[in-house]
Amino acid sequence: MSENFEKITSDEKRLDSIAGDLLKHVRLNSSFNYWMAFLTMTLLICGYAYYEQLTNGLVVTGLRDYISWGMYLASFVFFVAASLIGMLIGSVLGLIGFKWVKPITRIAEIIAVAFAAVAGLVIVTDMGRPDRLLNVFIHGRVQSPIVWDLTVVTTYLVLSLLLYLLPLIPDMAIAKGRLHNAPPWLVKIYELLSFNWTHKPEQYKVLLRAIRILMILVVPVAFAIHTVTSWLFAATPRAGWDSTIFGPYFLTGAFVAGTAAVIIAMFFFRNSYKLEKYLTIDHFDKISKLLVLVSIVYLYFNINEFLVPAYKMKKFDAIHLRELFTGHYATMFWLVQIFGLILPIILLLFKKMRRPAPAMWISIFVLVASWFKRYLIVIPTMAHPYLPVQHVPEEFVVYTPTIIETSVTIMTLVMVLMIISVLSKFFPVISIWEMAAEDENEKEELN
Repeated sequence: MSENFEKITSDEKRLDSIAGDLLKHVRLNSSFNYWMAFLTMTLLICGYAYYEQLTNGLVVTGLRDYISWGMYLASFVFFVAASLIGMLIGSVLGLIGFKWVKPITRIAEIIAVAFAAVAGLVIVTDMGRPDRLLNVFIHGRVQSPIVWDLTVVTTYLVLSLLLYLLPLIPDMAIAKGRLHNAPPWLVKIYELLSFNWTHKPEQYKVLLRAIRILMILVVPVAFAIHTVTSWLFAATPRAGWDSTIFGPYFLTGAFVAGTAAVIIAMFFFRNSYKLEKYLTIDHFDKISKLLVLVSIVYLYFNINEFLVPAYKMKKFDAIHLRELFTGHYATMFWLVQIFGLILPIILLLFKKMRRPAPAMWISIFVLVASWFKRYLIVIPTMAHPYLPVQHVPEEFVVYTPTIIETSVTIMTLVMVLMIISVLSKFFPVISIWEMAAEDENEKEELN
């Protein structure tokens, strides 16, 4: 494709057509303003809940001595999981050479940036004294998995931002003179981010080399995020966490959550921004097949997670499994397994279910179930410590999230939606220059 970069701007009529399609949503309109106003109001209301927590301490949440990790840590693991989709689609499938991922790559990177950026903030919400966060950097020890976690999450966020921003540079230059309905301040941002790009072949060669290096670098960092996160759990002897499969188990679960998030985003961008020409039914078919593949692998690890301790049936493993299968968490557990994993796999085997609307609805179930799956990983294990629970209030024994805790959790989700909304509204969600180069390739193949 590199030999065609020189021709990207040669056919102005063709480029105007592609740029017009992919830039027409870059404007302020009433629906976007109403949506952002709703998100802002929700953020302010939930932000007041965090102010209450900051003022009164974590006692306003359901967290206590025995269950010290709750919704916040479940959200952290979920956000980190969803962010890995940028690596899977943009890097792994991109490096292998699957051309169908090109229109989806930037959407995956937007999701990766949004979820990775907020994941770090979720950790802060779990701290009673967030002002002491600096001590992790000043006095952090190499032996601490938490230090590793902060390091790899930050590194992954930086790499994801670069993988999102670098391919935007040629698009910023192409957009000059074509942003007819955009506000002046946005036009100025486009000019700054174009970095005087002139579409010279040498520039594209340097850009492609830089992107390829980042695509290679982000793979081990993305793997490190979830293996380090899994070590935070697996390095303890607690029943339910004491497992050697947590690394690949967390990774495959991350791919499931991230792929579902991308399908949902594709559907809304396709309909809201009129991108049916670029996000085709074939794209939904292929990414739905990808969701089936990663879900089957994840189902295997789910079976492995419970089969091995059930075979050995140690005392505390038996208590943990009984609570999941038939006890306090049984309803949530079976709903997650059936509606978030087994049924989606079966339904997506049928071609009709891989069309945009059905795939989107199935992905919503998968994504919601993915969050509850993280809840089931975190809370039930902490509810059954090795030491006897005695002479403590009822609220220390049974974990129930409070309104404050739920509101703060919603606040972090709103932040993710705001980042995705802003990036997808003010910048093209599909790469203009890559679509133009791909179009040039197709024309040459026909000739």
